[in-house]
Amino acid sequence: MHLVNRTLVTALCSAVVVCTTLAGCAPQPEKKTSGADSTAKSCAPGGLATEVPGKLTVGTDKPAYAPWFADDEPSNGKGFESAVAYAVAKRLGYGRGSVVWQNVPFNSSFAPGVKKFDFDINQVSISDARRKAVAFSTGYYDVRQAVVALKSSKAAKAKNVADLKGAKLGAQVGTTSLDFINDLVKPTQRPAVYQKNDFAKSALKNGQVDAIVVDLPTAFYVTGSEVPEAEVVGQFPNSSSTPEQFGLVLDRESTITSCVSRAVDSLRKDGTVAALEKQWLSDAVGVPVLK
Repeated sequence: MHLVNRTLVTALCSAVVVCTTLAGCAPQPEKKTSGADSTAKSCAPGGLATEVPGKLTVGTDKPAYAPWFADDEPSNGKGFESAVAYAVAKRLGYGRGSVVWQNVPFNSSFAPGVKKFDFDINQVSISDARRKAVAFSTGYYDVRQAVVALKSSKAAKAKNVADLKGAKLGAQVGTTSLDFINDLVKPTQRPAVYQKNDFAKSALKNGQVDAIVVDLPTAFYVTGSEVPEAEVVGQFPNSSSTPEQFGLVLDRESTITSCVSRAVDSLRKDGTVAALEKQWLSDAVGVPVLK
């Protein structure tokens, strides 16, 4: 009887040892990584899954218009969008020497298809329609559309949207400027549509249109430097409760969109974007709103 008990105790002790050993060797539950930690790791400075490893490829159109760029040279860091692009790149961990500029026509930047850039910056307004083909960062600039007319034109006397209905208006194809003409003004004459803003400005200067619609900073530049015989008639109110914003364009399947958005958000939060606006873009104060 004692022998049986001793055998049983020995067996039980052996089982405890085995169980303890197995428990010590068993895989422990992995520590869960929060979404923020995961994003932080994927956004490691200079370590993004970019088009060219170690480089950041940025697209924009040619010519690169002022005041968004200066001297038609995106890589010089001058002009609002050039400065913003380099600020975003720096926030992502890419110095100026690691930024590569690529010529991308305006309409191609947000057209369906695989992109060969990491992001494109070219006054592209964020919209649900465009989101079907590409991804956007959060907005880096709140924009208003404006009307520019020759000082001698009847359109220059417009006080509201209704005053523009009979005017011959023009805008660049594929832009929200053209959308404002068609959806808000609804002119009695078919608007003139141009492949580039340069053509629209030439048409204005030559009297082929009564007025053109462009974003407000461009309107200031046109009247101040390119067509001094024209003036900014007014700006349109936002068509919805959400302001129109320019966003950086990315491939629809881009894995770095959230990282780019974080960079844009941080630049807006710390005042960098506001400082660049003040440096490169004209103030909208005093421009009447056409209602």
